[in-house]
Amino acid sequence: MLKVARAALFAVLPAELLLMTLLISGVSLPVPVIVVAELAVVSVFVLEAVTAYRLFRSERRGGAGRRAALLATFHRLVPVQVRKVTEFELKGMASLVLWMGRRRNGVPSGATAVPYSKEQTPLLLVILFAMIVETVAVDLLLIALDVSDGLRVLVLVIDLYGIVFGLALGAACVTRPHVVTPDELRIRYGAYFDLRVPRELISSVRLSRNYNESGMVTAVDGRLGVAVSSQTNVIVELTEPITAVRPLGGRVEVTTIRFFADTPNAALNALRPLQPRDAP
Repeated sequence: MLKVARAALFAVLPAELLLMTLLISGVSLPVPVIVVAELAVVSVFVLEAVTAYRLFRSERRGGAGRRAALLATFHRLVPVQVRKVTEFELKGMASLVLWMGRRRNGVPSGATAVPYSKEQTPLLLVILFAMIVETVAVDLLLIALDVSDGLRVLVLVIDLYGIVFGLALGAACVTRPHVVTPDELRIRYGAYFDLRVPRELISSVRLSRNYNESGMVTAVDGRLGVAVSSQTNVIVELTEPITAVRPLGGRVEVTTIRFFADTPNAALNALRPLQPRDAP
């Protein structure tokens, strides 16, 4: 039943979104089509409610508290990819607030913050400028074509959200730097990736520049790459594997980590005391 509920949710909600877009755009749809679509949506929500109740009751019978049962039900009913995307959105909006307040996330007193956003800022600004120009141009074009106000507003909202998303990405990278503390190395990329590496597991740290990284977060044969503008410049070797969680929830075991820092020497100096040759 759980698989059916998930499948129904993913099938009906996009259809409902399409229907709402057509109605807002002023497209006249036959009444039977609208009735059938709304009945399908109601049926799906009833199915989701029944499934959630059964999952919740199962967790409670297993001895879980009310809050723990609700959390477990949510995790079982909502796919991890959907939860991750929602988390990205919330953290991105929170990062905008932190950025406007000139504050940072997860940098305790005495820790060394290692920023990584400087390299991608020029490209991000160019993209944001292009998005703003595109938003204005498309809106003027729709006005010239005498498109209905509903569709024009819908397109405008989507374009504006894209601009906000770009700002949130930049703000998240600025306000969520890498962090070195006496206990751990925390490697991050905005709201999308967060890996905590215990310091006692680090065997060596060295500088090594690579300009050909294939993606933002990659993992091949136990080697993790967290790149900025296809670049990494610090390599951390571990004494034993640790589990890294990819942006959409996939888990991999890694023993080598490559990441990018605006000032790699600062990261190296903060971590170098961990190396055996520096130990007393």
